[in-house]
Amino acid sequence: VAGPLGSTLSTRFGARPVAMVGGFLAGLGLFLGAFSTHLSHLCLSVGVLAGLGWALVFTPSLGTVGRYFPARRALATGLVVSGASVSGLALGPLVPLLLDTYGWRGALLLLAAISFNLVAAGALLRPLPVAGESPGPPRDRPGLIRLLRHGPFLRYTLAFVLVDVGYYVPFVHGAARAHEVGCDEHRAGLVMAAMAAVDGGGRVAAGWLAARPAAPLLRHLFTWAVLTGLTLLLLPLGTSFGGLLTLALTYGFCAGALVPLQFAGVAEVVGAGRLVHAIGLMQMFESFGSLLGAPFAGWLRDMTGNYTISFLAAGAFLLAGSLLILTLPGFFHTSRGAVGKGGSPAPPPDGPETPPIPPEP
Repeated sequence: VAGPLGSTLSTRFGARPVAMVGGFLAGLGLFLGAFSTHLSHLCLSVGVLAGLGWALVFTPSLGTVGRYFPARRALATGLVVSGASVSGLALGPLVPLLLDTYGWRGALLLLAAISFNLVAAGALLRPLPVAGESPGPPRDRPGLIRLLRHGPFLRYTLAFVLVDVGYYVPFVHGAARAHEVGCDEHRAGLVMAAMAAVDGGGRVAAGWLAARPAAPLLRHLFTWAVLTGLTLLLLPLGTSFGGLLTLALTYGFCAGALVPLQFAGVAEVVGAGRLVHAIGLMQMFESFGSLLGAPFAGWLRDMTGNYTISFLAAGAFLLAGSLLILTLPGFFHTSRGAVGKGGSPAPPPDGPETPPIPPEP
């Protein structure tokens, strides 16, 4: 929800100081959580404070990458967001070990120490100077308001609100589904680890493929969204360990492929000059879909007695979101002379002098 705050602050003060402050808040939230004596303390420290810190790190960092690599934005974004998969694989076995060795308080202290390294990472962000940029702070509020009146951006955001309702269901309920089909703890953990492992590969592969000039980026995005939704619809067919593992590997790869294209696609819709603002707003709206999906799938499981309807509903949300991508300008054709090196429409120049986005009729 704090995505717009991160984008506004980074536009006004620069990505580096905002990301550094965010890294400090993330580490501080985990550190204070280690001294909690009540659940509400954890909600405020790990939930609010650390969550705010992560928002202040993620949005400026991703926006900076988009400005550094306009021609190969999808590939660069894919490489960057693959770091989440690497850390997820590392923390998967590490966190249980920390809990067994040091308890939950000690584990939070060590995770806080890791998170404080975000301050150093944020210090490495050096946004490129933009030619023709006028001095003085940019007008943040009008930029946000124009985005809220921009029809293609709103449709793009709604598409990923729907996608996120279904997207996280296998990651949250995958282990329970594995138990449901007769897998023990070891095999259930293997299914989840395999899905996380190929997720990173999908992120890099999709970014590399989108950098080829074969088709506009939005078509790549639509294709991967449809493949992810169809795989999710097929997950109930995995009634054995082998079948479920195969479908989980396929879903992990396709779901990973969506991530870099989603954020690179923002620039295709609104232009690179408003990329940071657009990412922040999109994150805020997406959070509602993310929060709704897993509990809704769990409720369906409670009502029906198994996860079949849960996964079918999640896949339907993903496919519904993918259909909205078809309505975006430039999906079916690209204007002649407006194609960048990466094979997708060239973004408008960065900086405050980017022409304002007119509201869609």
